[in-house]
Amino acid sequence: MSSTQLDPEAIAALQAALAAEHAALWVYTLIVAFVPPDQAAVARTDIEAHRTLRGQIEQTLTDVGARPVSAEPAYRTPTPVTDALSAGRLAVTAEADVLAAWRSVLEQTTQVPLRAAAFKALSEGTARAARWRLATNTLPVVPPLPGITR
Repeated sequence: MSSTQLDPEAIAALQAALAAEHAALWVYTLIVAFVPPDQAAVARTDIEAHRTLRGQIEQTLTDVGARPVSAEPAYRTPTPVTDALSAGRLAVTAEADVLAAWRSVLEQTTQVPLRAAAFKALSEGTARAARWRLATNTLPVVPPLPGITR
């Protein structure tokens, strides 16, 4: 991501993406406790991807003089997580939230390096979401416009 000056809209979008990444990391930590070992391995890989994105956003915000938002101590899940299926559905929700946040970053900046980073995050996040959507029989496996919430 770029270390040049960003406008307030881009900074706000990055802060929202950072908040979504914090939440996704918390969610994936919870998910690991409920899914079988093969899915737990996938979740751990997803944790690393989100941790990398979180670090990149924090660095970008720091570079432009903005204080990165902190993670919450805990997050409320939309439904209780009681088994592998509900855990997988929570992953679907977390990835949808992250995709929406990254789409906003893409829309709120004209800076090529930041747009490229947002596009990469959207692409990789769409693949993660598709894996969890497939595992939970959530259709469509790949939404027509990832990052659009309805």
